[in-house]
Amino acid sequence: MKEKGNSKDYIFEILKKRIVTLEYKPGKILNEIELSEEFSVSRTPIRQVFQHLESIKLVSIVPRYGVQVAALNFLNIRSLFEVTKVLDPLATKLAVNKLTDENLKRLQEIVKTLETYDTTRNYQEAILLDEEFHKIVTKSCNNPWLIDILTDLHCQTERLWHYCDIYFTDMDIFTRTFKKIVESFEKKDEQMAEKYAKEHIEDFVEKIKSALL
Repeated sequence: MKEKGNSKDYIFEILKKRIVTLEYKPGKILNEIELSEEFSVSRTPIRQVFQHLESIKLVSIVPRYGVQVAALNFLNIRSLFEVTKVLDPLATKLAVNKLTDENLKRLQEIVKTLETYDTTRNYQEAILLDEEFHKIVTKSCNNPWLIDILTDLHCQTERLWHYCDIYFTDMDIFTRTFKKIVESFEKKDEQMAEKYAKEHIEDFVEKIKSALL
């Protein structure tokens, strides 16, 4: 257990989760010494983790100032969605004929569960299911380049789910397009899958605009 807690990958995942879930707020300064003491490691692996987090745009490393949790602003978010609007539908389309029966069943279960949720009581659980839904679809595309890119991008979108929680007043933002995407997998309809994956992102972007503009 101690080895796991001291590993670079483990520390990276912990800090990434803290940033994505907003335990670490945008603009927070991360203290290298404090973190090295928390994880019982030297400052070198902490610096390496910072560099990894910077590579996926979750922190900014400012010379002579420190490491700061990345801000959320609409210009950066617009750039993010210009990419995800292309790559997410592509991954969904590629997954249509590669998705296993087991994974299809799990996607169906996720949609059914989301339909029973309420945003005032189950919002955090809904975010976790949204993340699981995207992971299953993304991994099912069987394209390692696309999987790696979208895994990093989905950290950013998950962070936005947490940041904009008060603007999501019903579960339709999750269920409407997810139901159609699952239906496209059942029918093995690539065009339908691509269409509703794109609509899912467009619905999300409209909500984000309300939150940040």
